[in-house]
Amino acid sequence: MTAETFNTSKSVIRTYLTLTLFNTLAASLIWGVNTLFLLDAGLSLAQAFIANAFFTIGMVVFEIPTGVIADSRGRRLSYMLGLITLAVSTFAYLLMWMTHGPFIGWVIASLALGLGFTFFSGATEAWLVDALKFTKFKGQLESVFGKAQIVGGVAMLSGSVIGGLIAQFTNLGVPYYVRVGLLLVTFVIAAVYMKDLGFTPEKGESYRKEVRQLLRLSIKFGLKNPPVRWVMLSAPFISGVSIYVFYVLQPYLLGLYGDSTAYWIAGLTAAIVAGAQIAGGLTAPLVRRLFRKRTTLLLLGTFVSAVGLLLMGVIANFYVVLALIILWGLIAAAITPVRQAYMNSLIPSKQRATVLSFDSLLGSGGGVVSQPLLGKSADMWGYGTSYLIAGVIQMGALPFLALANRLNKSADTKTSDS
Repeated sequence: MTAETFNTSKSVIRTYLTLTLFNTLAASLIWGVNTLFLLDAGLSLAQAFIANAFFTIGMVVFEIPTGVIADSRGRRLSYMLGLITLAVSTFAYLLMWMTHGPFIGWVIASLALGLGFTFFSGATEAWLVDALKFTKFKGQLESVFGKAQIVGGVAMLSGSVIGGLIAQFTNLGVPYYVRVGLLLVTFVIAAVYMKDLGFTPEKGESYRKEVRQLLRLSIKFGLKNPPVRWVMLSAPFISGVSIYVFYVLQPYLLGLYGDSTAYWIAGLTAAIVAGAQIAGGLTAPLVRRLFRKRTTLLLLGTFVSAVGLLLMGVIANFYVVLALIILWGLIAAAITPVRQAYMNSLIPSKQRATVLSFDSLLGSGGGVVSQPLLGKSADMWGYGTSYLIAGVIQMGALPFLALANRLNKSADTKTSDS
């Protein structure tokens, strides 16, 4: 690839989709078996979700500092740091599993995993949007994010099935080894093809001052900006619930199926969500055309998704829950590109990564509270009750989305993001 070909919208989109493919493939290898992996290491279900909560605590603690790195040192650097951090922390998970290490070890490893993902949040989207503007991209951001959903869905489908099969025929640790290898491959791809276009890092006098300044700006263009604020404040009620719902599906479905060793069911669960993600990504631009306002789609999708969670808690039937999982995944995949396009249309380029990281921080903060709460409720009253509680929590996002819907901002009705 020559220097000129780096500076086209097609090359930017191709790089973004390639990174999405490999990164999601690496991550999804363990998605189908992660809860089973933690339980096999000797953790109780409550401890497993407390460990996951520390993962989200790590995301909360490190979101703004790593967002500052993306905005002041470069989005490419931030992305590559995330890949290395995830590879190291995944290997730490393996060591804890092999040695049945103490719970404090899981806490530290989970915090490190959270740190790794914060290098991605904000930075990757900010890199894409700025590079597309630099290369004079004509079209809707939903179409690009929708393609990423499709590619991510294909990778998730492949990775979750492969991860489940690998665990079935070897052991629960082997998918984690493969994940480390794929993360290193993705690092090489990013080093070669990911270029900071349309954005020049501005290194300040000191890192501490940069953190303070960008935090102030992220509040100015985030929480103090009403159309962004209301959508951001809906995140705590959705993101943490989504993480719990996905991971607890593994033991929940195994229990409904009646065979606790059928690891392929865990892989199938992630594969079903991935298939729904592919379909949702394909239909996202079409669904967007059915609604004049982006926030109307966000409001309706969040409500229907929450109702689906309530039904999962009430109807404890293997095949009915599978059908509801498909519905849940379709809705999430259809509205995510719309939310991404809406937020990016309202945030200035220089603060984009930090504001998006702040948005992710709020979602992670919700997970810090909801994951251990829901895990404890599953221990005490069963998985079904925890799904009922999850649906109620997600309903808490609706008032904020309704407030955003009332503002009638141009970004809510845009048909082009050129």
